[in-house]
Amino acid sequence: MSLHNFRSFLYTLAKILGDIQAIKSGNPKKIAKRVGRRATGKATGRMLRKLFK
Repeated sequence: MSLHNFRSFLYTLAKILGDIQAIKSGNPKKIAKRVGRRATGKATGRMLRKLFK
């Protein structure tokens, strides 16, 4: 396994663990904030990808 693949795996794992932690808290505000930030991040990434392509 290359360093790139291992780092990618760790980032993915951290993202999933953050989702689990927000859901496990049971606080709807934390869950909504997490979902909103994930959606905003994805949209921003798509826009930047198109801009710098």
